[in-house]
Amino acid sequence: MTALLATIPILTIIVLMVLARRSAAVAGLVGLATTLVLATVVFEFEPIADHDARIWGVAGSLLEAAFTAATILWIIFGALCLHHLQVRTSAIDTIRSSAARLTDDPRLLAVLIAWFFALFLEGAAGFGTPIALAAPFLVSFGFRPAQAVSMALIGHCAGVSFGAVGTPILPMIAVTTYSGLELSRATGIYHALLGWIMLLIVVYLARRGLKDEAGAPESNIWPWVGLGAATFLVPMFAISRWVGPELPTMGGALIGAALFIVALAWIQRRQGASDTEDEAHPWLELLRASSPYLIVIALILVTRLVPPIQAALTEFAITWRLHGRFSGTFQPLYHPGTVLFLGFVIGGWLQRATLADLGHAMRTALGQLGLVAIALVAMLAISRLMVHASMIAVLAEAAASLAGRSWPLFAPFIGVLGSFVTGSATASNILFTDFQHSTATRLELPPLQILGAQGFGAAVGNIISPHNIIAGCATVGITGQEGTILRRTLGVCALYATLGGLLALALAAW
Repeated sequence: MTALLATIPILTIIVLMVLARRSAAVAGLVGLATTLVLATVVFEFEPIADHDARIWGVAGSLLEAAFTAATILWIIFGALCLHHLQVRTSAIDTIRSSAARLTDDPRLLAVLIAWFFALFLEGAAGFGTPIALAAPFLVSFGFRPAQAVSMALIGHCAGVSFGAVGTPILPMIAVTTYSGLELSRATGIYHALLGWIMLLIVVYLARRGLKDEAGAPESNIWPWVGLGAATFLVPMFAISRWVGPELPTMGGALIGAALFIVALAWIQRRQGASDTEDEAHPWLELLRASSPYLIVIALILVTRLVPPIQAALTEFAITWRLHGRFSGTFQPLYHPGTVLFLGFVIGGWLQRATLADLGHAMRTALGQLGLVAIALVAMLAISRLMVHASMIAVLAEAAASLAGRSWPLFAPFIGVLGSFVTGSATASNILFTDFQHSTATRLELPPLQILGAQGFGAAVGNIISPHNIIAGCATVGITGQEGTILRRTLGVCALYATLGGLLALALAAW
């Protein structure tokens, strides 16, 4: 009975956003009210010496939610500033016309942006950066905003298990006896065998998402889809199997994008593009127009891959703890939001943008954050209340007791649940790695395969996470339409997680 009650907040959000078509802000506030009642009346917070556990449980959860929302809003603000500057200075028009010289097929542009670009950003920075940058980029190339957000969410999914230079694997290493390489191998096999499905869906959405469908090309796209999938998934799998969890996504995206662009250029040359046209191309203008994105990429690489710089930036952190149970940490110098804002400022300087241009972009971005902040705080508060009131643990235990030996089929859905509630694959792994390991041991299943399914499922859950959807909608100016995005990604999530469960079942039996 308690397990059924624990599902009510999640069902409330899904029903309101998917069926009733309410915004994330409305669904979040209703869901929060429901969760508050359940957490304080039906479930129990862990006791705190000489304090009322319910009062401090609610207060601590809300404080964590507000703190985390502020760090996410910093990412959204930086991405919005960058995008509005690109629009105001017409830099986005320059990039669009330059990309059209490489290919006039918007489906191929979707592969480059929603697949390779989003995957690279996920591998390097994670924490919402791919959606915040790739979605508005896709809109500027002619895709409808809702389709652009859906494409970015789905496209980056295959790399989330190794996002932010392998961060989601770290909590799994910390609480098990397995090495990073062992966990990397166990997780990478899922995306290596199934990730191509996500690219297929991205390309399908790309065809449907064009604002002017009458002008959509009818050429055979599927060989390019195969090439795009192979050039990322093969190096990603090789790195995850023989190197470790830090570089599969970023390395696979860099290698894959380079090979894919070379192939596009080769085909273009064979079809008769003249050298004269190439020489006349304004490369300096393109470089200036792309400078904010290039600055972001350069800063991500330097701060994530140069150990002394990484150590210096992460040393400064804003940290708080309450009763030893509630906490928050913010590393302002290392945070993706700071990287995005620096890309905005430095890129604007390189583009010779005026202070008026920068100020306009910042004011426009700030004006879009109101409803986004309400939705984020509400959704995060639901997450923290469910965690601290043990509602998530009750759900997981009930699922394990019902599944029995068929547990591998359902293991990815626990990872999905964690990411749906927390908005983070890393947080999902923190929540459920111990649970997955102990369940596998109790049922005499191979723990490593089950942990791989957890890491896979945690990545899949990112495409339906309200927090990611809220951020994506904010950056393309469709705040309030989050339910539309969830309706489009929910089925994809269910399909990918189910296929992952069937693969886990096969791997466990083998």
